[in-house]
Amino acid sequence: MSQTAKRLRYVLKRLLQALPIILAIIIVNFFLLHMAEGDAVDVLAGEAGSATPEYMAELRKKFGLDQPLPVQLLVYLKNVITLDLGYSFRHDMPVLDLVLDRFVPTLLLMVSTIILAVGVGIILGLLAATGLNSWRDTLISVFALVTYATPLFWVGLMFIVVFALNLGWFPTSGMENIAMFYEGWDRYWDIAHHLVLPTITLSLFYLALYTRLMRASMLEQAGMDYVTTARAKGLTERRIMFVHVLRNALLPVVTMAGVQVGALIGGSVIVESVFAWPGLGMLAFESLFARDVNLLLGIFLLSAMLVVAVNLIVDIIYSWLDPRIEVE
Repeated sequence: MSQTAKRLRYVLKRLLQALPIILAIIIVNFFLLHMAEGDAVDVLAGEAGSATPEYMAELRKKFGLDQPLPVQLLVYLKNVITLDLGYSFRHDMPVLDLVLDRFVPTLLLMVSTIILAVGVGIILGLLAATGLNSWRDTLISVFALVTYATPLFWVGLMFIVVFALNLGWFPTSGMENIAMFYEGWDRYWDIAHHLVLPTITLSLFYLALYTRLMRASMLEQAGMDYVTTARAKGLTERRIMFVHVLRNALLPVVTMAGVQVGALIGGSVIVESVFAWPGLGMLAFESLFARDVNLLLGIFLLSAMLVVAVNLIVDIIYSWLDPRIEVE
């Protein structure tokens, strides 16, 4: 069997294994959200100022909240199979349309953050490890420590004050300038312009983690026996570092990047709030206070599927970085 066929078979196997995991996540999230006091009807009644018990009972019947929890769960699972995630009473539109609309900005922010954090983190970690105990190592280590300890909301606010308000280089908030009605490449450039400050803000925390992890991994691999053997064969330090050590040192960084995809969705709430970025994190935060259970379940379902997909991609990258790991 060819390597391509093995990878395809492995992907299909992992996707089948992911189905019970996603099902378990749906069930756990469903019961956890319904265990909290209050529901959507209580929120609507509170916003209206007053509501009769009869009217509230009618609303619960309309939303299906008058049924026992197991019955509600079975109805929800049946709807999920047909890609019907329910209706958001807060936004007055289907959950699937709303989640997919907000998913694009979140995916854009996450991908740019991962590329920047992982890419710069690998470079800084490599520079620190190759210049161990030098001024370069000290400077990079201090930078990583400071960025790791600095609150994201403070960094975002300072970026807005300095680069948006004082210098005028970047916009203060939003994803694009809707009033300008940009089209084509002009619109893409406008979105990229709005994306710079949120991406850098969210990247700083994770960049520090990848820098420290890459430095430690490089130093660990440099002390392995295969490095000593390579030196004995007469290989140059440059070839040993970039061909042998670097490839093995990337493995824990790739693992960490895959694990933190789920954390990025939660961590983006702060950044999305500061920069008014219309993503899933802010949407989940708003729907939590509105008790919009269907919308929360839809966000959690999409997040779970995203984490499963990213971890599958990480496993494929693993097999490419380390030929000893066979994809069967």
